[in-house]
Amino acid sequence: MTANTAEAGASGTVASGAGRRPLGDFTADRRLLMLAAMAVVVGSGGAGAAWVLIRLITLTTNLVWFGRFDVVSRSLETLSPSAWMVAAPVLGGLIIGLMARFGSEKIRGHGIPEAIEAILIGGSRMSPKVAVLKPISSAISIGTGGPFGAEGPIIMTGGAIGSLFAQFFHLSAAERKTLLVAGAAAGMTAIFGTPVAAVLLAVELLLFEWRPRSFIPVAVAAVTAAGWRPGLFDAGPLFPFSADPNLPWWGLLLCAGLGALAGLQSGLLTKLLYGLEDAFERLPIHWMWWPALGGLGVGLGGLVEPRALGVGYDVIRDLLTGHLLVQAVVTLLVVKALIWLVALSSGTSGGVLAPLLILGGAMGWLAGQVLPGDPGFWALLGMAAMLGGTMRSPLTSVIFAIELTGDWRMLTPLLAACVAAYAVTVLLLKRSILTEKIARRGRHITREYGVDPYELVRVSEVMVEAVDTLPGDLPIPQAVAVLQQGRHRVYPIVEASGRLVGMASRADALAWRVEGGLETQTVAERVSDAALPVAHPDDVVARVVALMLATGQGRIPVTDPATGRLVGLLARKDLLRIHAGTSRAEEERQAYFPAGRRG
Repeated sequence: MTANTAEAGASGTVASGAGRRPLGDFTADRRLLMLAAMAVVVGSGGAGAAWVLIRLITLTTNLVWFGRFDVVSRSLETLSPSAWMVAAPVLGGLIIGLMARFGSEKIRGHGIPEAIEAILIGGSRMSPKVAVLKPISSAISIGTGGPFGAEGPIIMTGGAIGSLFAQFFHLSAAERKTLLVAGAAAGMTAIFGTPVAAVLLAVELLLFEWRPRSFIPVAVAAVTAAGWRPGLFDAGPLFPFSADPNLPWWGLLLCAGLGALAGLQSGLLTKLLYGLEDAFERLPIHWMWWPALGGLGVGLGGLVEPRALGVGYDVIRDLLTGHLLVQAVVTLLVVKALIWLVALSSGTSGGVLAPLLILGGAMGWLAGQVLPGDPGFWALLGMAAMLGGTMRSPLTSVIFAIELTGDWRMLTPLLAACVAAYAVTVLLLKRSILTEKIARRGRHITREYGVDPYELVRVSEVMVEAVDTLPGDLPIPQAVAVLQQGRHRVYPIVEASGRLVGMASRADALAWRVEGGLETQTVAERVSDAALPVAHPDDVVARVVALMLATGQGRIPVTDPATGRLVGLLARKDLLRIHAGTSRAEEERQAYFPAGRRG
């Protein structure tokens, strides 16, 4: 047996023998229970991190704007324009720039793209620096007037907690990803009280799969955080709101129309954001100074409309339930959009969910002045649609709005608005506000989920049944001649009964010639002690793909599991035929009942 054959055999023993899993709808195993138990710890850590972050933001806000060292929530609406209103955001941006340059550059941005990048590129490993510096930098940014929310930072911080916890154990990258996302979902749940939306966000945006091994632990972490929430924050919906839509029969068309308008608004903001990022890139100064420049824009906007500063949860409540003046809402919409775009494009630290809710809500409230029903109803639709279109997560947005308000009667109008916004943005923009930054770093991300076609096809459907073989009793000299002159690079070796003995290649033939003195031996004697990687007819092709990758073999023999007889061969070109069939199903269009045909 040559070294090449032995190496392949040793690699294939486990993959083709007892390690073969029984086929089923899912691939979950008992490690799922271990991950679920670990998710309880991660969920508790994520909830605790959310509590710390909110307290840090409130404390910083009170220190900067009211001179008070406490965590009592206060609105910035009462602030009077002053020089400090401009200086405070600039100072906050300068501190964040220094933290990013000399601490960790990962704290820049709103957190979700960084979490995605860690999942897809970094093996779901985050550093302790991120877990510590991200909430501090976000508290400084928001507390000094940054027009951001806490959700992006808590997703990053909760994810870092899950990742750090996972790194203490012998886990795969996929298992670390599960715990990272579990921490992110737990943090979002604790802040907003939206466990279902947090799990959906994980599925639509962070997991890049929908499998029990990841879905269940993430759900466990979200439920754990929801259990902690009444003791950490106020119980119940964050923005209690109830409105009877009382729409006419064609009212859902209005909801879809508002969603399309939100999609256009989302597309415009996304384009402006990355246009401003390009402008910052062209500045002849180090990026460390950019957040301070962004802070200058924030401060100038605050002079015009103080309520545009900070998280703005009070603004969201007023859009849903308050009596506002049209001029005030228009001013808030314009100023909030401008300072958010300038600040975020400067690379400071902060989230996007709360600003998107305000911007979409203001647009919906204004549209509600001419549409039937309560303007607060249309504001809620605008919030959800803006979120669904910008983040490309329509299901998350629907459930998020319902969990935020506690009004399940809004389900159908919300679905119409969010899907319309989603349709507009995916048709207009190739990348979202979350993935464009990653794409600009040379990484391609696709967010379309589909079933692997190799998991749907059996080996017996694509294998070659008429296989050229060599008899096991063939002398080595003759075998060498066939291998060197034959039309195949690899031949299966079989006994008279058809049972597979091994595989011989041209590389084996060359090794036998160099070795010499093998004239009295048969080819079976040289390969029969190899542990062959083999497939069975009832295997799914995905297992053969994994076997090829594990062994480095381009051709896998297919044997009868009961007798060991060779029944076929599967090569790489056979796998390409499956891919070609999938492509045809996507691209070929055919009418089975053409116009004019009469039965």
